[in-house]
Amino acid sequence: MWSIAGVVSRHLEAARGFEVTFWRSAFNALALVVLLGWLRGPAALVATLRGGGRALWLSGACWSVMFTAFMMALTMTTVANVLVTMAVGPLLTALLARMLIGHRLAFRTWVAIAVGGVGIAYMYADQLNFNDMKQVTGMLVALFVPAAAAVNWTLSQRAQAHGQHVDLVPAVLIGAMISSLVTLPFAIPLQATTWDIGLLATLGLVQLAIPCSLAVVCARYLTAPEISLLALLEIIFGILLAWWGAGEVPAKSALLGGSLVIGALVFNEWLSLQERKQSQLNQLPLT
Repeated sequence: MWSIAGVVSRHLEAARGFEVTFWRSAFNALALVVLLGWLRGPAALVATLRGGGRALWLSGACWSVMFTAFMMALTMTTVANVLVTMAVGPLLTALLARMLIGHRLAFRTWVAIAVGGVGIAYMYADQLNFNDMKQVTGMLVALFVPAAAAVNWTLSQRAQAHGQHVDLVPAVLIGAMISSLVTLPFAIPLQATTWDIGLLATLGLVQLAIPCSLAVVCARYLTAPEISLLALLEIIFGILLAWWGAGEVPAKSALLGGSLVIGALVFNEWLSLQERKQSQLNQLPLT
């Protein structure tokens, strides 16, 4: 579901720039209001938003940056460039958690960060064309997505470590509301056709509201490495769908640089899973 944003956005007729972000975020917010109101009840939803505290609203602010930067980046550069740039999210999260909350990083994670950095640097160097700075600007905007995600997860972990529970689903709703309100003034005059609104409504529901809610539920049962590995499928499917459904052939630099980033992530998360399994086996009684 996450991976359809690129291919769907390539079939818009008139909506561009901030307007694309506004409609997607607005429909995401509407879908979450209906979904959460149905699952929890309107009174419980309002109570959560009122009593969520600073951690909830900071998380919502991070979601708003992610929603806005992602769609803006897609209007400026290729789907492959955006998705591969976003792939450094787990590595940025690990690095930020090390600096802010003192999480120790294994040597394999430092190696993954270095290899992933080489892959991103190669992509940027190859795309650096001063006659077409829009591509580079789009990739720089895309960097706000993993950066905001890293801040989001780190703040959530820090809040939970201090006994504050952060309900991430209402935080997604807050992020969608902020994103739509901030981008609305820049989206006027609205030029989206009925076709565009239908596509962006689909993105708001199918590409954001449903999978983000499912991800929060899955996080209760899956380990962090398992979730990170599953999230990498967005990059693979997203590039393939844009290639197949919109004729957007990824550049050689995106394929090579992306292979380095994804390979480093897969290797790091696979080793983490093996370490967890071994640790669980060592804790089993001998008899």
